[in-house]
Amino acid sequence: MQRQQGSVESSGPKYSNGSTATPNASGFGTRNNPTVDTVGSPGPKVPTVHGAGSPAKPPKLLDRLRETLRRRHYSIHTEEAYANWCRRFILFHNKRHPAEMGEAEIRDFLTHLAVDGRVAASTQNQALNAIVFLYAQVLERELGSFGIIERAKRPDRLPVVLTRDEVKQILTALDGVPQLIGELLYGGGLRVMEAMRLRVKDVSGSFPRRG
Repeated sequence: MQRQQGSVESSGPKYSNGSTATPNASGFGTRNNPTVDTVGSPGPKVPTVHGAGSPAKPPKLLDRLRETLRRRHYSIHTEEAYANWCRRFILFHNKRHPAEMGEAEIRDFLTHLAVDGRVAASTQNQALNAIVFLYAQVLERELGSFGIIERAKRPDRLPVVLTRDEVKQILTALDGVPQLIGELLYGGGLRVMEAMRLRVKDVSGSFPRRG
């Protein structure tokens, strides 16, 4: 069979599907496929990587509570106590968010502590302070009146005061460092932790040495 006049045989390499590569103006071969523009065709899709660019999740409520307490330089003991009371408050109301609750739910929880839990008055006050702090400083919401709350009863305790002779007997029974700490507690009115943390640099003045 003779070739038709005017036809030009492609001299480029053939692909597996029968198409050929013809040289373009730049001298590089392009695939002979009129339906595909190889110059502007996109390459293989690159999977989107989620991570650093994705928006961070907002911190949880109790984490926000802890962060606020630390910014205000509360002690770690107060932080743990407040977080525990707020967690118990949420669980008492079947994990409802505090933003959806108010004075009535707080009153029910505090009454539950006094009636069913039989907690001490100081414990109930600590729970109240923790919840009020959560609403005022974290949720930034002012609370109104709680109405009538069943208050925990304070026990009638009479302070135990030792006589001078009893104190003298106790200090005489001590020896060494415990005796020194006992004398500081009694004579200086220091608390236990204040006496334990006392250092020489904290004491001013001249004192006679013991023989």
